[in-house]
Amino acid sequence: MTSTRPYLIRALYEWIEDNGLTPHLLVDTEAPGVIVPKQHIRDGQIVLNINPSAVRDLRLGNDWIEFSARFGGVARAIQIPVSAVLAIYARENGQGMAFGEETGGDEPPPDKSDQPDQPDKPVRPSRRPTLKIVK
Repeated sequence: MTSTRPYLIRALYEWIEDNGLTPHLLVDTEAPGVIVPKQHIRDGQIVLNINPSAVRDLRLGNDWIEFSARFGGVARAIQIPVSAVLAIYARENGQGMAFGEETGGDEPPPDKSDQPDQPDKPVRPSRRPTLKIVK
């Protein structure tokens, strides 16, 4: 059975965004496959702002979370196995969800370099859909 973690991350991301708050991820940087700026790691963890105004090309996939962001003015590509996400929450009020250990396999997702390039489906459109009355 597939993990519920990526689905919960996407749902909570959308809920936080819909409420006008700032989504943050808490990531275990010691998990295999995590690519983040080393100078921002504290006690084996990093907190990442994944607000659309702070990142570009955010992809919340079933195996990987990927985006680019600026750290100290320098653009960096970030890759995080979904299994390394410890929590997703709103910065303003701390509401969200922390994840415990999942049963069944501690292996990270397969290396992306072994997979052919396939465009990922966007998680949600960058702008909110609107309804228009047609007469």
